[in-house]
Amino acid sequence: MLLQPKLNVKVSQRQVLTPGLVQMVSVLALNKLELKEMINTEMVENPVLEEIEETAVSLEERSGEEGDRERSAEEVVAESERTEKDPFDEIDFGSYFQDYLDPGYKTGSNFEEFDKPSFENFLSAPSTLSDHLAWQLGSLTLTPVVRAAADLVVGNLNEDGYLTASDEELVEALAELSRAGRQGPIPFERGMKGKASLVLAEPKPGNGEAHGGPLDMAAAAEEDSEHKELLAAVVEARSVVNFLDPVGVGARTLQECLLTQICAQRGEAAIVLRRRQMVSATNGAGAETTSGASDCGDVPAENGKGDIFAVATHIVTNCLPLLQKKDMRELTKSCGRSADEVHVAVEFIRTLDPRPGQRYNVSETRLIEPDVAFVKRDDEYVVVMNEEDMPALRLNQSYRRMLQQKQTEKEVKEYVKERYKSAIQLLRNIEQRKNTIVRTCEAIVRRQQEFLEHGVNALKPMMIKEVAEEIGVHPSTVSRAVANKYVHTSQGVFELRFFFSEAVNGPEGGDLPLVLLKRKVKKLIEEEDERKPLTDDQLAAELQRQGIQVTRRTVAKYREDMQIPSTHQRRVR
Repeated sequence: MLLQPKLNVKVSQRQVLTPGLVQMVSVLALNKLELKEMINTEMVENPVLEEIEETAVSLEERSGEEGDRERSAEEVVAESERTEKDPFDEIDFGSYFQDYLDPGYKTGSNFEEFDKPSFENFLSAPSTLSDHLAWQLGSLTLTPVVRAAADLVVGNLNEDGYLTASDEELVEALAELSRAGRQGPIPFERGMKGKASLVLAEPKPGNGEAHGGPLDMAAAAEEDSEHKELLAAVVEARSVVNFLDPVGVGARTLQECLLTQICAQRGEAAIVLRRRQMVSATNGAGAETTSGASDCGDVPAENGKGDIFAVATHIVTNCLPLLQKKDMRELTKSCGRSADEVHVAVEFIRTLDPRPGQRYNVSETRLIEPDVAFVKRDDEYVVVMNEEDMPALRLNQSYRRMLQQKQTEKEVKEYVKERYKSAIQLLRNIEQRKNTIVRTCEAIVRRQQEFLEHGVNALKPMMIKEVAEEIGVHPSTVSRAVANKYVHTSQGVFELRFFFSEAVNGPEGGDLPLVLLKRKVKKLIEEEDERKPLTDDQLAAELQRQGIQVTRRTVAKYREDMQIPSTHQRRVR
C-alpha cells in the first residue's frame, strides 16, 4: 500500500503566552533591585515612559501658575530698568587679589581645572587569578612555545585553581596556535612584544614521492617529533604554573595540589637551613655547609623530630582517606613514625590550601534589600511594600498630543502607538506584581502570627500549594512571587521562601516544620562528644524521645543536606 499525502483540518485548543504574559511572569519573579534596573532600562528604550520627580507638579497646576504669573515682555524690561545696580557688585575681587597680591608665580589654576583626571581612573579593579598568574609569567624568561603553553594552562583553570584540560587537549590547542603562528602572530599572546612568534619547524618541501613512500614516512616522523616537542612544552609549562603564587595552581587533583605545596615549602626550608649552616660556618661554629639540593630536596632532621615533610608526603600520597576520617591510630601505623611526628605532620597539612585559586576569585558581597515588611500597627501585623528609591512612572503627554495632531506622519504615529501599548502593559504588570506579592504576604502573616511574636521556634509548616489555593492563583505564581525576595520582620530579615516548609510528625500530635527539624539535628551534633559522636540511629532515638517521629534514613538525609560529615568522619581519635 502506497502512502499518499493528505490534508486534515482539526480544531484544538492550546495555551500560548503572549508577550504581555511573558513580561508579567518575568516581572513577578524580579526582586526590588532587579525591578529597579529593569525600569531604568525601559525608560531608556521607551521615550513614552518618564519618571515623576518629587518636585514635579501636575499639568493643571502648572498651567494655572503660568496663567497667574503671565507678564508681558514690556513689563519685564521696565522692571529691570527700574532696578538700580549696585556698583560694589561689579568689582571682580577674584581678579583683584590675583593681580595685585600675586606671590610671585602663577598657579595655573584655570589650566588644572580642566585637566584634572577623573576619579573613575583611581578606582581599582579586583585582580583575578588569571591576571595574577599572567603578571608573574611576564616576569619570567620562557621560550615562546612554553609561554604559549603556560597561557593555555592559565586559561583552563577553574575557580579553585585546578586544571580542567588534559595534556592531549593542551597539545592540540598548542598545535593549532603553532600553525596560526606560521601565518601571523599569536592573537592572544600577552606581554610578548618583541619576542619571536610561536613557529615550529616548517615542513620541508619534498620531491614528489608516491603515497606511502619516503615522503609520507618523513612527514609522519616529523609530526611525531612535533607532538613530542609540544607535549614537553606543556609539561614544562604546567611545572612553571604549579610553583607560581599561589602555589598549587594548575594541579588536576587534590593530591597533586597538596604535594606541590609540600614540595615548595620543603625547598624553602632547605634554603633557610643552608643559610643557617653557612652563617654558622662563617662564625666558626664548626658546622659544615650541605651540598646543593633541588627545591624539593630532603631537609635534615632537627631536634630529633625527623623529616615532617616526608611524613606529610607519605600521608597525602597514601593515606588521604584515613586523614579524612581522622583515624590517627591507622595513620600512625601506616607511617611507621611516632604519634607526635604524625600529629605534627597532620597539623602541617591543615595549613595547606586545597583550593588555592579561591583567594583570587572572591565573590562580591550580595546586596539584600527587603521587598516587603511586616509591621505591627495597633496589635495587628500589616504588609508594607518597600517602594523607597523606586522610580514612579507616568506616560509622557507630549507623545499623546502628537497622536492627536493631523500633521504627524503615519510611521511616527504607529511607532508612538506601539510604545504606548508597551508602556501601559509594563505599568499594569508592575501593579499586578505588587498586588500578588501583597496578597501572598498577607496569607503568610495570617499563618505565621506566632513566629512574628516569638521567633523561629514558633514557625509553622506551610506549603506553597496551600497559599495558592487561599489567594486563588496557581502555585507557580506564588513560587515566582516569593523567589529571591526578602522580608523585614520583628525577628529579622528572612527570605520569603523560608516560611514555606514541609511538615513532619512533631510532639503532641502536631506538625513540625522541616527547617526546625534540621536545626534540632544540627544542635544535637554540635553538642555531642567529639570522641563519641552520635550515630544516625542515636539521633533518631533522641528526636523520638522529644516526640518527633523520624527514622534513621530521614536523619541521614537531612544531615547530608546540611553537609555534616558522618559519624566516622566526625570522630576525633
